[in-house]
Amino acid sequence: MHWLNYHHLKYFWIVAQEGSFSRASKTLNLTQPTLSKQIKSLEEFLGEPLFERKGSGLELTDAGNLAMDYANDIYRLGDEFLSNLKTHGSSKPKRLRVGASDALPKLVCHSILQPILALTPPVVLRCEEGPTDRLLADLSLKQLDLVLTDAPVSGDVTVKAFNHHLGDCGVSFFATSQIRATLTEKFPDNMEGKKLLLPSLNTTLRRLLDPWIKGFKHPPQIVAEFDDSALMKVFGRESAGIFPAPSVVAEAICREYDVVEIGTLQHIRVPFYAVTIERKLNHPIVMQLVERARKTLFQNQSP
Repeated sequence: MHWLNYHHLKYFWIVAQEGSFSRASKTLNLTQPTLSKQIKSLEEFLGEPLFERKGSGLELTDAGNLAMDYANDIYRLGDEFLSNLKTHGSSKPKRLRVGASDALPKLVCHSILQPILALTPPVVLRCEEGPTDRLLADLSLKQLDLVLTDAPVSGDVTVKAFNHHLGDCGVSFFATSQIRATLTEKFPDNMEGKKLLLPSLNTTLRRLLDPWIKGFKHPPQIVAEFDDSALMKVFGRESAGIFPAPSVVAEAICREYDVVEIGTLQHIRVPFYAVTIERKLNHPIVMQLVERARKTLFQNQSP
């Protein structure tokens, strides 16, 4: 196996920043021929030229631009590592880097993560939202400590990761008081033919609800679908229709969106997971997060 020579990469990075071999050689305290030889070795290893001459200066090739992007990330992480190492064991706060799947309702994410901010000693939380596959890629590169999602990582995913079940809950339905006043039947019969707001088809909640919706003699009328669950709740707040959400955050939804809960399906269970690259958790903050979620947030959500 051939290994990238990071000394050569560092020389390339400095030359690219300085814009010339002469200035870079002064910065590195190397002779210009020696530096040029090191860059040549890197280009031969990569099989691509990294620079091309433009007049009296240098310009990055396409391969050079790609190498520069990676070099920036590599040496930024190196500086971050050294900085964190120096403060290791000091009084400075620890950090937790969390990836939150964009399909995960934000109120659920907040409920899972909020206790972290109350830990002693304090923890600085960094939360990144995005598609699950991209977050898993960052997790595999150890740029994240865990990923929160409402679907387990399956075996066909190329990233080696492990699911830690936090808990599950039923599905509640919400509407404004005005809409609630028009519902004369008991739940779920009062959903027949009513206007319904739903998450998009690629979400776990939608996949769980679709078979139930099809079971109605006169199914609810789907008037809108949303990738963003928060936007769905805003439409619900404005009386656009009835909308579903995980029961674990029912109180928060009623409080924040000025709606009422009209019924709950306990036989439909929405799961939540913390995904890590560890089969057995050993990150102390992640261990506390998982334990608190299981013992407090989801403890009373059994059907």
